Amino acid sequence: MDKIILTGDRPTGKLHLGHYVGSLKRRVELQNSGEYDKIFIMIADAQALTDNADNPDKVRENIIEVALDYLSCGLDPAKSHLFIQSQVPELTELSFYYMNLVTVSRLQRNPTVKSEIQMRNFETSIPVGFFTYPISQAADITAFKATTVPVGEDQLPMLEQTREIVRKFNSVYGETLVEPEALIPENTICSRLPGTDGKAKMSKSLGNCIYLSDSEEDVRQKVFSMYTDPNHIKVSDPGNLEGNTVFIYLDAFATDEHFAEFLPEYKNLDELKAHYQRGGLGDMKVKRFLNAVLQQELAPIRARRKELEQDIPAIYEILCQGSIVAQKEAAKTLSEVKASMRINYFDDTELIQAQQLKYNS
Repeated sequence: MDKIILTGDRPTGKLHLGHYVGSLKRRVELQNSGEYDKIFIMIADAQALTDNADNPDKVRENIIEVALDYLSCGLDPAKSHLFIQSQVPELTELSFYYMNLVTVSRLQRNPTVKSEIQMRNFETSIPVGFFTYPISQAADITAFKATTVPVGEDQLPMLEQTREIVRKFNSVYGETLVEPEALIPENTICSRLPGTDGKAKMSKSLGNCIYLSDSEEDVRQKVFSMYTDPNHIKVSDPGNLEGNTVFIYLDAFATDEHFAEFLPEYKNLDELKAHYQRGGLGDMKVKRFLNAVLQQELAPIRARRKELEQDIPAIYEILCQGSIVAQKEAAKTLSEVKASMRINYFDDTELIQAQQLKYNS
């Protein structure tokens, strides 16, 4: 069996450092590992419309932003198929068939759905499309026979629902669909990078993101304004690491090589943390180090994006070609699904002949 990856993002804004450490950097590594036969990267515009139906331009405008971020970070259309979800209509049809295999109560128990509904204040007016997103996601994953789905721990309930749908379908209609496995980030920090204000998660709406496309000055200002330890008032005061955004970011990004280059008086992050905790280390010194680390990480991404922005039609062509490949793959799976469900009437010559014999007898 081929090893296949399916992953993607909603185009509701430019991608930020949370996306980068949580999934995007890992996708590039997986792409370049040579371990996978096919990789599909989806820009999930149809899913984004489930809670942005009254603002389609927001989704439309951000398609190109997400694509630029993908390519700037190293996703290669020669190795990965980048496509737009809405341009693969087979996904919608698969979703429709899968809806018969899931109960309303099961969707209501999905922890990810429950938290997302609460976060968006949808308790009394949940859009049906948003409520059934786990079913749509199952269609996305199974359409490409994905064996591996990179997800954070918060998305595991969604993937488990896909696995349930696969098992239910195969038990009713015969072995047809592939049951995917989750690929969890090795660095747990990557799944919970907070906003610059110390909030639990980076959020476009809260304005606490560092975007991959931010200028050098924007990054510097955001780092210097980061939430640290409110009780660490004087340099001599002992500092607390728990909930300290700057150190959480250093956990995610800083390496021993960074210390050797930018802060040689410390061998590694453990030494820096120890000094901060015992007192005598100011927040600004730590922030300046984090800024240097992030600037080094983002500089090649920023430069590559600037080059890509010079030929936007070429970006759309990449998405178009990727969508064509994705559509062909999904069509194969849909054909197999319909055959298993015995609704492939016009392709079933045995059915047609049997019916003819029935009326001839």
